[in-house]
Amino acid sequence: GTGSSQSSAPAGETVSVGILHSQRGTMAMAEAPMIEAVEMAIEEINSAGGVLGKQISYVLEDGASDAAIFAEKATKLLTSDKVATIFGCWTSASRKAVLPVVEGNDGLLWYPVQYEGLESSHNIMYTAPCPNQQAVPAIDYLMENCKGDDGKLSVFLFGSDYVYPRTTNTIIKGMQADYGFDIVGEEYIPLGYTDCSTVITKIQQTKPDVIINTINGDSNVSFFKQYRDAGLKPEQIQVMSFSAYEEDIRGMGAEYSDGTLFAWNYFQSVDTDASKDFTKKFQEKFGSDKVTGDPVVNAYEGVYLWKAAVEKAGTFDVEPVISACESGSIETETPEGKVTIAAGDTHHCLQKVLVGACNKEGQMDILWETSDRVEPDPWLKQYSWAASAGLTN
Repeated sequence: GTGSSQSSAPAGETVSVGILHSQRGTMAMAEAPMIEAVEMAIEEINSAGGVLGKQISYVLEDGASDAAIFAEKATKLLTSDKVATIFGCWTSASRKAVLPVVEGNDGLLWYPVQYEGLESSHNIMYTAPCPNQQAVPAIDYLMENCKGDDGKLSVFLFGSDYVYPRTTNTIIKGMQADYGFDIVGEEYIPLGYTDCSTVITKIQQTKPDVIINTINGDSNVSFFKQYRDAGLKPEQIQVMSFSAYEEDIRGMGAEYSDGTLFAWNYFQSVDTDASKDFTKKFQEKFGSDKVTGDPVVNAYEGVYLWKAAVEKAGTFDVEPVISACESGSIETETPEGKVTIAAGDTHHCLQKVLVGACNKEGQMDILWETSDRVEPDPWLKQYSWAASAGLTN
């Protein structure tokens, strides 16, 4: 369905933006709070006077967990609704379907979810981490903290069957020669699949130190429940999740993921005034049982980064806004701290990296974080192992 914000200003006094996320299908649970976060940012900006004197209205479209529908809705938003920008997508499959649409129609997409990197589009801004800001530091953490009694780290790769998990696992396999960990299994299930029993049997047989979990969407609920039902515990076989976050934990119940590890750039439990204020506002607006998390905050801050770029450009026109983003001066204070779009044409942000363990409340006990924000390196240019694995372009 389409909706627009509560702004009653005449059309000439509004600027329209698109929100494009799944409201149906396997990704709906994960993406629902991101729609709310974008709506909340728009409402706050409108209350504070809008952008360049205009109120923001929005058109909400449902990508329905289907890449082809994402492309179709992005086309509608740009050609028929003539939106100034789009906030949206979760899966890399949906983003890769939307990419030629925004490039071909001179659009601008703000993409808010961690992903496999090896991409930079002129018409996309990535507010979330690429692998050197999540997967690579997470492996560093595992090497330090999760080796088995034999002094080696053995991992089992388990993900959803599409581009993000497969590419991330290709990157992890590329790290192997330098790092010296063992990969004892690699398995994929279709998005939305709920039967993990065959894979769990393989995990029990191979006894890895860690399962690296790149499952996306509501299959995470099935996986964690079946992991626990099989008698597996993080003390024996740990789980490190890259795509599950607080909302997935809320969907399954904390008892299923208690003690397992998560790598992100923000957790709701980050103990700062900005973080606590954001959660409080989010819960006041959408319900006291709501949780936030990295994708939610990335969706929210994308609206503020777009506003900052529009104000620097002095126009809503896409090309000047992109140039402003590339200047290195576009930043905003967010619930995760200061977020800055890196100078140049990678279109990624500087990100701190955090590792947390889920606790009994379904929140993260933060175990480790980088001392400073990590510069984005979506093409893995700084790593010799990436070149020898044929990953860099």
